Amino acid sequence: MLSTGTALLFVRVDEPKTTKNRWHVDLQPQDRTRDEEVERLLALGATLHEDHRRPDGEGWATLWDPEGNEVCVERSAGER
Repeated sequence: MLSTGTALLFVRVDEPKTTKNRWHVDLQPQDRTRDEEVERLLALGATLHEDHRRPDGEGWATLWDPEGNEVCVERSAGER
């Protein structure tokens, strides 16, 4: 059965990051909250770079993957 979703493949490279990201990924979790997704990514080796989450539930978190690439985690559809 073919998936109807989008897939991304991430490959570890030997060279260090030397410039700003050439593209930027925003994630919107589908089966968990934004904060649950942030915790999951941190457990997988990401680092919290900037935390723009607000007490009222708005905002996002910017993380770095182990190679230093940035990814933002937005609120899930259920949290909007």
